[in-house]
Amino acid sequence: MRAIEITQYGKPEVLQLCVRPMPVPGEGELLIKVAAAGVNRPDVLQRLGFYPVPPGASDLPGLEVAGEVVSGDLAGTGFQLGDQVCALVQGGAYAQYCVAPVGQCLKVPQGLSLIEAASLPETYFTVWSNVFQRAQLSIGETFLVQGGTSGIGVAAIQIARAIGHRVFATAGSDDKCRATERLGAERGINYKTEDFVEVIKELTAGRGVDVILDMVAGNYVPKEINCLADDGRLAIIALLGGNVAELDLGQVLRRRLTVTGSTLRPRSVAFKAKIARELQDQVWPLLASKEIEPVIHHVFPLAQAAKAHAMMEEGLHIGKIMLDLTQLD
Repeated sequence: MRAIEITQYGKPEVLQLCVRPMPVPGEGELLIKVAAAGVNRPDVLQRLGFYPVPPGASDLPGLEVAGEVVSGDLAGTGFQLGDQVCALVQGGAYAQYCVAPVGQCLKVPQGLSLIEAASLPETYFTVWSNVFQRAQLSIGETFLVQGGTSGIGVAAIQIARAIGHRVFATAGSDDKCRATERLGAERGINYKTEDFVEVIKELTAGRGVDVILDMVAGNYVPKEINCLADDGRLAIIALLGGNVAELDLGQVLRRRLTVTGSTLRPRSVAFKAKIARELQDQVWPLLASKEIEPVIHHVFPLAQAAKAHAMMEEGLHIGKIMLDLTQLD
């Protein structure tokens, strides 16, 4: 099969088309003929050498796919040969064929293309795990998304808004802020020209928000502590601003705050399967009804994976950057 490999750590150009043996599904796994794969920030970090491949996972980049089930351990799974599925994987998505644990596979939501379906798993699993399971965003609570036009941000805004929460989002330009508002944010906050803490306090009558989803960390953390309501929760999922932060523990104690974080890739299949079941029950119907819609910024053929990574690093995109495996060149 044809695939994209990381020839060495470095700039996007190190991503090169190659020929690899087709993977063989094991017990509890399906083999998917890949039609599309999502490009995500962890793929960029892996290319740079900052995101180690878990033991036993493919060294090929890519964490989410959509395509057709062509073989695997199908007994009792509810899947059949020929089913169109999307899946979260530990690696190997930038290839014509990819193996995925059955528990991490979901049928393509009604009405979605395979490109759209492939844009879902990494972001939706991450948002559901951190916002709704870990930070326990509950009915009547308010929510702030940092980086609202990223793939994660777009998913978080739409899911939380569809479930009925007040949602706010930060972004790096006025145009991006307006985009977050079209997606369902009550207010987009330009972090380059506005103080998001002041804006949130004004919008919530001084109370703050109940949950923050943060991809920045670093010097954002003390600001976010000031931005939280009493009993608020800060969920950190990336460290784009650095892995060291100053934390006012007095506020944490007095106001019963929670600071938590997680990475999804090393978690167990059982953990991810639980997320998949909850997404199937609670979010997939919202996709089928068009209350939530995938936002695709650009689609590249597989051989142009380097251009996709360059676009990701440029940071001007709104929504997901995708690879089309039906177009190889």
